[in-house]
Order: sequence, then C-alpha cells, then structure tokens
Amino acid sequence: MASSMGLKLTYAMLIAMVVSAPLAEAAISCGQVSSSLAQCIGYLQKGGALPAACCSGLKALNSASKTTPDRQGVCNCLKSLAGKISGLNYGLAAGLPSKCGVSISYKISPSTDCKSVK
Repeated sequence: MASSMGLKLTYAMLIAMVVSAPLAEAAISCGQVSSSLAQCIGYLQKGGALPAACCSGLKALNSASKTTPDRQGVCNCLKSLAGKISGLNYGLAAGLPSKCGVSISYKISPSTDCKSVK
C-alpha cells in the first residue's frame, strides 16, 4: 500500500511539473531574436532590397512576444544586437518594423529604454 501511495504522489508531482512548465518559461531568448532576424543584417548594414525572410522573422518574433516580459526581453536583445553589429544603419533599423508592416512600440536602437516597453 505504501508503494502505491508513493507511486500516486510521484505521478501527481510529474503532472504538476508538466502543467506548470509553460508558466515557468523565461521570455524569448536572445538566440531566438538573433536567428529570427539574421536575414535582416545585410539590409541593415547596406540598405537595398529588404529580404522577405527578414520581414517573416520580424513578424514571427512580434507574434511570439505576447507578454510584457517577452516584449522587454526582445527589446533588450534588439538593443544589445544593435550595439554589437558593426556598420549598422540605425535609421534603417528604426524603420524596419514599418517596412515589414509590424507595429512595435519602441525604436530599434542602442539607446532605447526597454523598461518602458509594455
């Protein structure tokens, strides 16, 4: 009987872990942000034609950013990436969302205050 009770307790704990796992997930990772926007780098450095894959990545990233922590995390990643990519044209970066038909509440720039993003 004791082993049956222990087995039930183990199953209950496993179910609780599986159900609560999505709630415990962190905001979108910088790796996800970087890979979603990898196709944008050439455009953001040199201008020219905007790759469709760049806009697809930005739209997917925007759709995945459902919560304030997600949006702030993405903002912080974009801010960090904007400061690390050499030759980045900040004007093109700031205009990227509108060129892709995506509405975000902040400018993609190393000077963006991501704490104010809601």
